[in-house]
Amino acid sequence: MVNFTSQDITIIERALRTAMKHEQEENRSRDYREVLLKLQESAEQALKLNARTTLEDHDGIRYDYDDSSDLM
Repeated sequence: MVNFTSQDITIIERALRTAMKHEQEENRSRDYREVLLKLQESAEQALKLNARTTLEDHDGIRYDYDDSSDLM
């Protein structure tokens, strides 16, 4: 699996949009549009998964590591 950064995705989206604007053949333009939609859906799913994983990493318990042992 390839791990694209958000910058990579932005560049790919921009390239697909540019190709769609300049493509004369409707079939190719449609292909670019389909790939763009898939890319956007995948990016959304990855963001949701990342957000959920981040939330799951925190169990809701906070530990205070205040070192007050020198007061005893």
